[in-house]
Amino acid sequence: MEWSIGLRGFAAGLLISIITAPVGVSGAVFLLPVQVSVLGVPSPAVTPTNLLYNVVAGPGALLSYWRAGQLGGPLTRLLIAGTVPGVVIGAVIRVFAVPGPRTFRLLIAALLVPLGLWLWLRTVRPAPPRTREQPSPGATTSLALVVGMAGGIYGIGGGSLLGPILAGRGAPVATVAPAALASTFVTSTVGAATYALLSLAATGDVAPDWLLGLSCGAGGLLGGYLGARLQPYLPETVLRLLLGTLAAGIGTLYAVQILH
Repeated sequence: MEWSIGLRGFAAGLLISIITAPVGVSGAVFLLPVQVSVLGVPSPAVTPTNLLYNVVAGPGALLSYWRAGQLGGPLTRLLIAGTVPGVVIGAVIRVFAVPGPRTFRLLIAALLVPLGLWLWLRTVRPAPPRTREQPSPGATTSLALVVGMAGGIYGIGGGSLLGPILAGRGAPVATVAPAALASTFVTSTVGAATYALLSLAATGDVAPDWLLGLSCGAGGLLGGYLGARLQPYLPETVLRLLLGTLAAGIGTLYAVQILH
């Protein structure tokens, strides 16, 4: 890996995680298109590389939330219980069922566009209080399982999707953010290990790009810590609208690429 690519990866991880960490998103959901389109990581190696980024970057934000007394609690346990088995299933699907870049980009578009539009809608037109009841523990774990599978395919660990979903349902960001990031860290560790094992039995680029993943993760480590420290000072509405715009914009970009 050339030093310039590593430097760009570090900068991308730093900037993205500063923006996303305050609302419980590791940044991998936005880093993946950068790895594919700018840094040239092949498919399906881009997915475990993204998971490796989460493993390295995660402790930065988690340390900040731990120092603030926000880490832990029942929501964290429920998310981890669902996303961990989900990411293993998703990794198997990613390697053996959807290795083609066209199919992968279609999944990206189908995932991010609705999520971004939904975040916008929930921010501009908040749900009435009676519809903001939080799901039961069983429903939360089931949702985490499904999202974990998507995360295993997409390379985001699962928590990066659960954070925006739970926040969009009206849950306080101060509660959702540390739980989602903790889930992302644990799930990504399991997912990266799963891909490393699958690389022994599968052909092609299945193992992560270790140097690039570490470079991006180092930037995310610093950016995540700074982003978590900034959370109390940043307007929640602006952050949600920004995340919605980025998600919908990236999904639309991949949809256009598929059509061409």
